This record gives sequence, C-alpha cells and structure tokens, in this order.
Amino acid sequence: MDVSPWGSLSTIRVRLTAALAAALLPVLVLGVLQSGIAFRRESTQLREELAAASERSAATARARMEAADILLETLAPGSVGFNCAQRLAEVTARIPGYSNLIRFDRRGRVACAAGNVPADPIRATRPWFQSLAAGDSLVITRDPGASYANIPALLAAVPATDPRVGFDGALVAVISLESLAPRTADRSLPKGAEVALVDGAGGYINATDKEAFPDLPADWREKAQKQGSLVWYDRDLLGKQRVFSAAPLVGDQLYVVLSARSGGLFSWATLNPLTSIVFPILTFILALVAVSVVTERVVIRWIAYLQRIAALYARGRLSVRPVHAERAPPEIRDLAETLEDMADAIVGRDASLRDSLAQKDDLMREIHHRVKNNLQVISSLLSMQQRALTDPAARAAMSDTRQRITALALIYRALYQGPDLKRVDLRAFLEELTAQLISAEAVQGAHVRTEIHVDDLVIDPDRLAPLALFAVEAVTNAQKHAFAGKGGTLSVNFKVHGDEAALEISDDGNAPEDALSTSGVGRTLMTAFGRQLRGRAELVRNEKGGITARLVFPTPTAELAIKRAAAMGNQAAA
Repeated sequence: MDVSPWGSLSTIRVRLTAALAAALLPVLVLGVLQSGIAFRRESTQLREELAAASERSAATARARMEAADILLETLAPGSVGFNCAQRLAEVTARIPGYSNLIRFDRRGRVACAAGNVPADPIRATRPWFQSLAAGDSLVITRDPGASYANIPALLAAVPATDPRVGFDGALVAVISLESLAPRTADRSLPKGAEVALVDGAGGYINATDKEAFPDLPADWREKAQKQGSLVWYDRDLLGKQRVFSAAPLVGDQLYVVLSARSGGLFSWATLNPLTSIVFPILTFILALVAVSVVTERVVIRWIAYLQRIAALYARGRLSVRPVHAERAPPEIRDLAETLEDMADAIVGRDASLRDSLAQKDDLMREIHHRVKNNLQVISSLLSMQQRALTDPAARAAMSDTRQRITALALIYRALYQGPDLKRVDLRAFLEELTAQLISAEAVQGAHVRTEIHVDDLVIDPDRLAPLALFAVEAVTNAQKHAFAGKGGTLSVNFKVHGDEAALEISDDGNAPEDALSTSGVGRTLMTAFGRQLRGRAELVRNEKGGITARLVFPTPTAELAIKRAAAMGNQAAA
C-alpha cells in the first residue's frame, strides 16, 4: 500500500491544496491584471510628465529670450553716448545668464559694449543683421558668424531706430545656453532627471550628466517639431533603461532634452506593480505551504498513526490502544475512540467465539466418543454372535463385518483423542489399525511380522474411512490366504508422489494362480473404495510371490485443485 502523502491525487492534502489553489487563483490573476494596468498607468504618467516638463522647460527658455527683447528695447535709447560701456556692464553683471550686451551702428561696427567683441568686417551682411535692417523686431540665432562668448551661447538682437534715419543699428544680448537649460532641482522634473541642450544636428551642447544621454533617434527632430515634444525609451551609456523627452527651444536650431530613470528595480513605476504581483504570489505560495504543513500536522500524521493501529489490530494485536491520540484534534480522538471500542468489541466477540468453538469441540469429541462406543458395542455383539455360530462361512463373514466396524470405531477414537477434530495423522492411524487387525487373529494362527513405512499426510475423515476399510479388506485377505497356518510378513507402505498418494499392502505368501482372477465381496468393496476416493484399486503379484493390494488416489491438495478447475469450467460453459 502506498503510504506516501503525495502518492495519490485523491489524498486529503492534494485535495485541500487544490481547493485552496482554486480559491486563490482568481485573486492572483486579478492582482496580476491590476499590476499590469498600474504599470501601464505609471508608465504613461511618467511619459506625460516628462513631455510636459520638457515643454515647460522650453517655454521657460523662450520666455527668457523674449524677456531679452524687452530688456534690449529698454536699453536701446541709452546705449550710446558717454559711459555707455559702463552702464551695459552694470546691467550684464546684475542679470544672470547674460554674457555681453553690445550696441552696433548701422554699418555693423561696435558702438558700445559691456565686454570684448570679436572682429567681424562683414557683420552688416550677416543674415541676422540683415533681418533687423529689414524690419524684424527680434532675431535670435546660434550662428551669428563670429564667436561672441567663450561658452556656448546664442545671440538675441533688436533693431535700434532713429526718427531721422530709421534703422540705426542693433542692440545685441549674448545669452549663455547654460542659463537657458532647466535646473535639475526643479520640482516639476521627475526625480533623478538629467538635462541636456542639443543643436539641430543632434549634437549635445552641454549636459548635466553626459552618460545619461545616448545618441538621439534618427527622426527625433521632425517628430519634436511636429508634435511640440517627443518621448521615447532607450538605454543610456551605462546600459540602464531610461525615458527621454525633447522639445525645441529656438526654432529648429536648439532643443532641450530631459532624461529620467525608467524600469529600474526600485523605481516607483516598477516597485508598485512589482509589489502588486509578488505579494499575491507570495501569499499564494505561503497559503499552499501552510495548508500542506497544517494538513500534515493536524490530519495526515494522525491518520497514519491510526493506520498503524488498525494494521496491528488486523494482525490480531487487539490489546494495543491509541494512547497518543489524546493530543490529536477532537475528530481524530473520536475516531481513535471508535477504533478502541471496535477492538474491545472484537476481543469480546473473539472470546465468545472461542468459547463457542471450545464447546463445539467438546460436543464433537463427545459425539465421536459415543459413536466409537456404540460401534464397539456393535462389534461386541457381533463377536458374541460369531461365537454362537457353527457355520465356518458365517463365522468368517461375521468376523469380516466386525473388523470393518472396528476400523470405523478406530477412526472416531482418533478424531476425539487427536488435537484436530477434522484431520487425522495417517501414519499413527495405519500403525494402530494394522496392529489391531493382526492381533485379533494372532491367537488363531501363526505369527505375522509387520513392516510399516508411511509418509507424512494429514487426512480428513471422509477420505480416511474408505482408506481404512480398504486396508481392512487387504489385511483380512492376507490373513485368510497368505498367512493361514504358517504366518509371514505383512508390509504396509504409503507413499506420496506429487499430486498422487499410493497405499500398498503386501504379503509374502504363495498365492494360487487364480488369486488375481477370482472375485468376491472383498474385491468388490476394494474397487468401490478406490472409486470413492476418485482413484483406482488393483491387485498385483509382487516379487516375493505374494499379493499386493494397491490403492492410488489424488492427495487432498490435488483433489481441491481438480474441483476448482471443474467449477471454473462450469462457469465458463454457463
């Protein structure tokens, strides 16, 4: 028997685990779905926040550049004359982000400046200068034709006018690009965001952390101009997953790019869905483990204990009691008490059955004893009757009948005196039967010596009766014909050969020629006894010159097999 708690899919543990798994599975699936939805929502929110941050940063930068327009228009009337350079230098020092303020005349020559101005002989022909001369109110450019600052910067210019001549030059503000980039400390930016400025060709002008910015996508510029901002995912130079956003600052010449962490193990966008998935899974696993452990501790081990107790009861050890079940749950204790009550009931019934069997054995022994006594009474009556007869033939017939009755009485005596009422040891029985038959006639004739060789065989009374009567007939014939007046040797051999047993009773007398051909009552009875045992009886001459009476019949085991085969054949035919 498979005693393993997992040996079958129908065990209590498997069924409870399966039931709990089925109950918790919808919760697990719902948690996973909710986590997926939350992850997508967090990801979408991050993209939207980053795109909005880049657009706000660009708008802020554009607002600063537009503020330069107001500043320059304010400074334009006083940007010439005495102490002009000093006034522009003071303004430049007070306003962060301005590298230089310059006043050019209508021919592009420097009229006044807060700092050094590079030489540019063809300044008046530069596109930005020509645009102002053509009437534009504000021009912002990153490519003024000369380097106006030692750091990346752009140039914002407004026209200077004179009522008398019209266009009278330009007032220019040199603004550093670093001042236009949004600050990483800005609360509107995602935590851990990095900032970079990019020119129209995709080259990085500056960045708060260069390793956080990889190469830009191929079509980033067109999409950023078309959509106002562009958001995409990529890995930085360190291989970490990040989300990026780009928005234009100055037309298609200058862009701000933001970079924020995305998909990291401890990022909020991932941590929230991770906990939503991992916690239900851990709960699911812990619940299954708890059910398994509790089932083992509360149910399985007690059932196994009661199984061992029941196995001891099955082997007849009904005195064992399930004392350890006192620590078990109430239901197990009730079951243990039921087993104990069952054991007590079995012990009681067993004692009653033993008493009944003992009474039955005593009664059977008494019956066998009385039958034996009655047969002895009949034998005694026949003996008295025999002595009263004068006809030798009648006396011989009476003697044969008395010997047959004596053999039957001996069977009943062997039954009630033996340890088993249903079986008799054939060896002891044949020895006693032969001794009785020989001693009964010893006083009337010569001495007869017996040789008995019997294999071990325990036989039931139904087979013993015809066997004993066959022996009576064989021994009687030997006494009448072989040993009459001269004695001899009587051999009794019983052999078991596999499925057959053979009883041979031989004498060493000189049998007449017609001894095997004549027939009589004894020969007829011997044949009938052989058939009764499902065997055969025969008389043959032996090597000593005497007669051997042989009875061959199947052993009890072989006969039982024959009966079973016959029963199966009858069932198949039906």
